Amino acid sequence: MRLFVSVDVPDELTDAVDDLQDEFADAEGLNLTDPAQTHVTLKFLGDVDESRLPDLRRELAAAVADADVDPFTARFSGLGVFPSLEYISVVWLGVEDGSEELTRLHEAIEERTTAMGFEPESHEFTPHVTLARMEHAGGKKLVQRLVREREPAVGETTVESVHLTESTLTDEGPMYATVARFSLADD
Repeated sequence: MRLFVSVDVPDELTDAVDDLQDEFADAEGLNLTDPAQTHVTLKFLGDVDESRLPDLRRELAAAVADADVDPFTARFSGLGVFPSLEYISVVWLGVEDGSEELTRLHEAIEERTTAMGFEPESHEFTPHVTLARMEHAGGKKLVQRLVREREPAVGETTVESVHLTESTLTDEGPMYATVARFSLADD
């Protein structure tokens, strides 16, 4: 199973994400993500043997408890790229409010999953929603201009849970399915 841990962007923001992606439609070489599947990745786990799921569920539940984050508001706004404006591989939507809570969740999940033997992150955590991946630099100038000039506000949501998600790669792109859900509210 190809797995990652995430906070999902709710369906009510799908149209706003789609509208923002439309601004990049003429950028040659840019592959847009499915706006209905947008999320903030807290930890990419990669290929995981199904036999590890019970332990992984237990450790993720403990990590969410360790982070001690109550339900919070996340506001999605601003644009950015990885790794830099000169060499763009990913175009993303930022998290204005809620990034501190997302970072605490990431750090607790990172600690528990690396203790289980998963690869540690090789870069600093930046809460974001991936909008597109750049396959070649044909539309680089348009992307650079939009990232420099636009400060879009997509909307906000109350984050109440963290999801363990399975990603199945298909010819139409990745398909996501929730494997487990971890509530932020004290039950």
